[in-house]
Parts: sequence; C-alpha cells; structure tokens
Amino acid sequence: MSPLKTHNGRLISKISLIFFIVVNAIWLLVPLLMAVLWSLVDPEHPWSYPDLFPQSLSFARWSDIWQNTSLPEAMFNSYSIAPTVAALAILLALPTAYAFGRMEFRGKKIAEILTLIPLVIPGMIIALFFSAVLVDLNISSPFVGIVIGHTVMTLPYAIRILAAGFSSVPQDLIDASRDLGATKFTTFRNVYLPMLKPSFLASIIFCLVKSIEEFAISFVIGSPDFITIPTILYSFLGYSFIRPNAAVVSLILLVPNIILLMIIEKLLKGNYLSQSTGKA
Repeated sequence: MSPLKTHNGRLISKISLIFFIVVNAIWLLVPLLMAVLWSLVDPEHPWSYPDLFPQSLSFARWSDIWQNTSLPEAMFNSYSIAPTVAALAILLALPTAYAFGRMEFRGKKIAEILTLIPLVIPGMIIALFFSAVLVDLNISSPFVGIVIGHTVMTLPYAIRILAAGFSSVPQDLIDASRDLGATKFTTFRNVYLPMLKPSFLASIIFCLVKSIEEFAISFVIGSPDFITIPTILYSFLGYSFIRPNAAVVSLILLVPNIILLMIIEKLLKGNYLSQSTGKA
C-alpha cells in the first residue's frame, strides 16, 4: 500500500470522526445542555433576551414542580405501567418469536411483515382505535387500557429481538441435549435460556423505554384523570407553555431512559454465548 493512500485514508477517517462528533454535539449535547440550563432558571430571575445565560441558577423549579404539580403521580403511573407492559410483551412474544427464529413455514415472510404494522401506523390512530375497542369491551380502567395499548405497541420490538435470539442458538446443542434425554423444558432452561439472555435484556429495555415515552395512547385513553410523564410534559408545552417546567419534566423523562440504555450496553458486553458453550 502506497504512503499516499495510507495518508488519504487516515485523513478521511479523521474528518469522518470530527464530523460525527460535531453532528452529535449539535444534535444531542446542545439540546441537553439547554434543557439543563432552563430547568435551573431561578423563578425570581427569568431568563430572557438579551441575556446569553441565566442570571441566577437554583433548584427551586424542581422543588416547585415536585410539590405543586401532579408529577409524582405521573411518575408512579408511568413506572407502574412500563414493567407490566414489558412482562406482558415478553410473554406474548415468546411463541411467535420462537416460530420466526426456529421454524420454517409457508407465509413466514408475510407474517414477519405483519408483526411490524404497529410500527408504521401513527400512534394517534392506534390510540383512537383502542379507545373505541375498550368502550365496546366495557373496559373502563385507564391503567388496563393503557397497558393493553402499550403492549401492542411494544410487541413488534420484543418479537423481532427474541426471534433473532432464537435463530442464533446452534442446532447441534439442541440435538445434543435431546440425545442426552433432556425434556423440552430442560432443553429450554439449559440451552435456550443462557443464550437468550442478551435478547431478553434488550427486549425488556426497549419495551420499558417505549412504554415510558409513549404519549398518544396514554393521552387518549388516560386523560383527563390518569396522567403519565409524557402527558404532563405535553400540558407544560401545550395548554400553558412554560419552558422551565417543560425542561424539568423532559430531563425526568430522559435520564431514566439513558440509564436503562447504559445498563443494557453494559450487560450486553458480557459474552453470554461463549459462556453458555463453556468457551468463555
């Protein structure tokens, strides 16, 4: 390889890296920093033009929102719904994911496409449809209705992720387990389950994040009495536009999602496949 090509390749790589860093700084870091600044604006000293930065910073806004709004109730509702949705989505997705990952049948490709329909339909349309279905089924509990709606919205993620996990399990290990006289349950516990840990973790995190940030279904089915974090955020942005309050709720909505993604990133670094085959 000529020195010129090597130099050009390094230059292109360096430019690409700089471009990536700049774009992510503009796209992610700047809005996050602005949200932090707005959330810390002192109510006694509003931040407005021509001030480049707030005159005074304090946590008074955080305290005020926590004490004088329905944010604690909204957080309790959101973090009660999300784990329920994640558990239901995983349980409901397992049979379909196994069929997609381990079986061949006529119409499989069409079935895989059909499972993705909730991802392409606007959330508000699904929410309106569900509200009508819940009325026909005489389901009046907002919690139950939102859980059902969120489960339908998260099922495609769980199915696709778990299907990929099932398809990655080596067939020779399954055959060896059966040859040794293991039952189907024992084979699932000792062969499938260790290798499916990354898929289970990824599915759980995606379902949790999707449920926590879902707005349309929570708003249509739950309003006005049952509120979640996204719906209370909408109230600060829509009915009465209060930027500092919206910034506080945005961070409360964002930070747990980032923590969850960091957790799954750390957990998925473990090589579960090699550990389960005894080659770690």
